[in-house]
Amino acid sequence: MTLLDILPSLRAAMIPRLDPALWPTTTHVDELGRITVGGVALADVADQFGTPTYVLDERDVRHRCRTYRELFPEAEIAYAGKALLTRAVATWVADEGLSLDVCSAGELAVALSAGVDPRRIILHGNVKTYADLTAARAAGVGRIVIDSPTEIPMLAASCAHRQNVLLRVTPEVDARTHRAVTTGVADQKFGVPLAHGHAADAAARILSQPRLNLIGLHCHLGSQITDPTHFATAIDRIIAAMADIRHDRGTILTELNIGGGHGIPYLTGDACLDPTALATAIEDGLDDACARHRFPRPRITLEPGRAIVGRAGVTLYRVASVKRISGERVFVGVDGGMSDNPRIALYGARYSVALASRHSIAPLERVTVAGRHCEAGDELAVDVPLPRDVRPGDVLAVPVTGAYHHSMASPYNAVGRPPVVAVADGAARELIRRETVADLMGREVGV
Repeated sequence: MTLLDILPSLRAAMIPRLDPALWPTTTHVDELGRITVGGVALADVADQFGTPTYVLDERDVRHRCRTYRELFPEAEIAYAGKALLTRAVATWVADEGLSLDVCSAGELAVALSAGVDPRRIILHGNVKTYADLTAARAAGVGRIVIDSPTEIPMLAASCAHRQNVLLRVTPEVDARTHRAVTTGVADQKFGVPLAHGHAADAAARILSQPRLNLIGLHCHLGSQITDPTHFATAIDRIIAAMADIRHDRGTILTELNIGGGHGIPYLTGDACLDPTALATAIEDGLDDACARHRFPRPRITLEPGRAIVGRAGVTLYRVASVKRISGERVFVGVDGGMSDNPRIALYGARYSVALASRHSIAPLERVTVAGRHCEAGDELAVDVPLPRDVRPGDVLAVPVTGAYHHSMASPYNAVGRPPVVAVADGAARELIRRETVADLMGREVGV
């Protein structure tokens, strides 16, 4: 008989507090029971920079960039800046040999300010304004992704020199993700369908423009994809379309951008996309499709965003209140909410929560972590375990918040957006400062 048999309560105490699949790679618990990331106690970050605060593990970001480069040595990896783009993040991914995908003149400006080579920048988006195209042309971006037939004459008329372009197509591959992030099927706003000759017609129109150089096709199947076979299916259909363009127009397209959408876990046990399995699926899919259609192997581009920065991010909140309703429901109120994390309201996203500022030996109870905003649906986490002695002043940490949090944040209720703080090698530094009331009032120009 062991001590665990005599005192079974010890078994629960020995279970790791933090799931390594969800937390940054440098996460530890210090001798005081505080969660640390990048060698910095999260409670110290909260004390220094206030809350809410986005914390970003630089080493985790760089590690995932290197993993992609190692697993896809022949492919171009273009980080999808929409997930999270700051000057520092742009610098990190460029340092690690990645290209950069941007969707607006604003994202382009951030990338250029970080010194990213414009030839390694891809511009796309389903609605590009004249300002977006003008900025891209002025910068000399390497490729522009054409999303609709309307863009073809608009872009051609604005180009003083020949511009490399891709055509975004929808290969009718349903990756079975949330409707709001399903983009590989025809019945949504992105791209041109392969079916019924739509993509072939668009390609012919591009090829007729002397200032547009069609070099390949682009697709994006959606977000949070966990089954790599969807990418192999898309490759087969797009290679077939490229072979048809060669047959009909005498043009061999040399690039195939298969987008991103690589799924990551948000809760323990969640499925995720294995990048090794993805590499195998892409290689096998290319071999089969190119052999079947007798088409020369194109260069592949991948656009991971969430998969690079999602698990590198942790958001910190300060507990403001604990409310017990009829002895059944417990609401732990914090000083942030849907303004800094809109994904819950948009997609029904779910998160785990941990007490970051101390170790508690109190029994766990199921609680709802409630946001501060004037919406009944502003709940950051529902039915999550936290120690029964959680109290005002405690710091809570929510992992897997590096992607689509800062980039989608808003000043709802005139609450300023949180800062972004990078941690590495025992030091914390601010990348984006907190938005203040003065910032918000500075936009008021009339009465």
